[in-house]
Amino acid sequence: MLNLPNILTLGRIAAVPLIVWLLRDPSGKTAFVTFGVFLVATVTDFLDGYIARKYGQTTAMGQLLDPLADKLLVISALVMLALMDRQPSIPDWLLVTIIGRELAVTGLRSIAATEGIVLGAEATGKLKMILQSIGIHALILHYSYLGVNFHLVGLITLLASTVVGLWSAVEYHMTVFRELSGRGRQAG
Repeated sequence: MLNLPNILTLGRIAAVPLIVWLLRDPSGKTAFVTFGVFLVATVTDFLDGYIARKYGQTTAMGQLLDPLADKLLVISALVMLALMDRQPSIPDWLLVTIIGRELAVTGLRSIAATEGIVLGAEATGKLKMILQSIGIHALILHYSYLGVNFHLVGLITLLASTVVGLWSAVEYHMTVFRELSGRGRQAG
């Protein structure tokens, strides 16, 4: 169970307290350090899945921990960014929408798992994660560098990821409901 993909996932979880601690400081210098730590954490998200699939190292533990690690990383970073004393900040409604979506999909995965349904990552879920990562990276930098307003870039990308994320949540729910409905018809 403790293979390289799972170790990378656990490393991503271990990075969360460091990112939270770093995001207490709104300075530009700390933003670059936090950007680097968050970048390494998000790269492990790609690597753990790639290695697990390529070398046949997928495990039940990895299927449980990988989405959990993603959600811990994203929610922790967004909450800390929203709490930072920097203006402009992340709109509250956007933060609540993102966290609500993540909790709804996590709950759905739990229900699906108890019914023996494995919810793999859909293309829209993967796109959501990519856009979300780009948005959070830009929001971590926040300030303007080389004429680029990173807060604005981050906010626009985060909004796009939220739209895609809500669509992917609908897809996940439809998949589970179809599967459960099909089982109900077969049992009847």
